[in-house]
Amino acid sequence: MIELHRIDGTKILLNSDLIECIEEIPDTVLTLVTGNKYIVEEKFDQILKKIVEFRKKINAKGISYVKAIKEEKNKE
Repeated sequence: MIELHRIDGTKILLNSDLIECIEEIPDTVLTLVTGNKYIVEEKFDQILKKIVEFRKKINAKGISYVKAIKEEKNKE
């Protein structure tokens, strides 16, 4: 999940896997696959960076988990 801010400054956590479309018209509007729309303070590039950082973090945890399982199997 990524942290974004609505126009009024309220923080929201958003599941980035549900983003269908990001538009800057001129405010940034996120449309989710559910049909929900969110107007946020962040610009497209900022949102993209947050998504990439989140996915890197998730991937790193997955790789660590797989390494731990392999190490455990090698001990047996």
